[in-house]
Amino acid sequence: MSRAVGGSTEGWPSSAGLISIDEARSRVLAEARPLPPESRPLTESLGLVVAEDVVASHDLPPFDNSAMDGFAVRSSDVADAQEGQGVLLDVTKTVSAGEGVHAVLRPGEAVKIMTGAPLPGGADAVIESERTEEAAGKVTVFEAVKPGKNVRYAGEDLRAGTRALRAGTPIGPAEIGMMAALGVPAVRVHKRPRVAIVSTGSELVELGLPLGPGQIHNSNSYALSALCRQLGIEPDALGIAVDEKMATRDLLAKGLRYDVLLTTGGVSAGAFDFVKDVQAELGVERRLWGVAMKPGKPLVFGVKGHTLVFGLPGNPASAMVSFELFVRPALLRLMGHRQTTRPLYRAVVQEDLKGSDERVHVVRVRAWRDKGLWQVSSTGDQGSGRLRSMVGANGLVFVPAGSRAVSSGEEVDLLLLREELEEP
Repeated sequence: MSRAVGGSTEGWPSSAGLISIDEARSRVLAEARPLPPESRPLTESLGLVVAEDVVASHDLPPFDNSAMDGFAVRSSDVADAQEGQGVLLDVTKTVSAGEGVHAVLRPGEAVKIMTGAPLPGGADAVIESERTEEAAGKVTVFEAVKPGKNVRYAGEDLRAGTRALRAGTPIGPAEIGMMAALGVPAVRVHKRPRVAIVSTGSELVELGLPLGPGQIHNSNSYALSALCRQLGIEPDALGIAVDEKMATRDLLAKGLRYDVLLTTGGVSAGAFDFVKDVQAELGVERRLWGVAMKPGKPLVFGVKGHTLVFGLPGNPASAMVSFELFVRPALLRLMGHRQTTRPLYRAVVQEDLKGSDERVHVVRVRAWRDKGLWQVSSTGDQGSGRLRSMVGANGLVFVPAGSRAVSSGEEVDLLLLREELEEP
């Protein structure tokens, strides 16, 4: 956690100089461009984003086939079939899935066929087994069918040469299944960004070590690492920079070798807040400092070459909220996602929520649906150092600047972090 000694705000931009959440995010995304593509095995592509269109090399399915177990027939042969008055056909062959078929049905013939097996020539429909009786090399059909009944035609899913997946498509299980069906062993995807995390503050102690007087465990690195992993990114936690300029410089210099550098703490206006000065000395070009939001006001963002540099607040709730609103969209853009922000919903508050005169108050909430409407209640004390306010929070709501409070029963904008439908 960072500290402004004596509560000093010397050097801070004035309230009028703070920028909005939307403006800050726009400045961040203006610097975030999809990383270059690489080829990855299909089995390692889950969660990545297609960098180039995937085009079908063959029809899908590649041949006409049966949609179920039954008998392939000529529909004209069974036009008069009905319950209690069947049509008798000769069974000339049994065709299993994976078997090549060269037979051609003649009038009065049927082929016993399994699901996925290729349709014999001349056949234009499949009668399911339940609508037939088979005995002594013959089958009695008790249902008239139209051409195409229970037939999956070649190319009905995809035609050869058509686009199966568009560049910018996130790869999930269905996309992997589609590419596997097309015989694609590897796919061109945008790289995952390399992310470095540095925590600052002499009060921080790594897990497993005893706490001394005035010390706390380093929670931010673990929380931010987990947020990265939710996106499929495995970050590198570079360690803790104590409140000394050279220590801060050494770790930040190492972090600038990555695609994204996240620091927590040291971005306020205190005597031991070195991050901004060190960033400048290392050639980081600042794009913003200070956002009109609570928590998360002391956000710093800049660039050094192709590296995006985020100076997040040291208070745990501030760091996590800032990650959600600014870092997560940037990481998604680097990965090639077109949609980088979560949708907003309207929600009804179930209690009075405090506001702020000069900044948007971002309230951590528990959200649920009741009769199709989103309802929200706060997760408790909303102090920026209250990590517990993030525990159980599945949404953020925004109390507009200048509003001293939003009253119970009023509506607010809800950013849903994950959906939970059960009422608490």
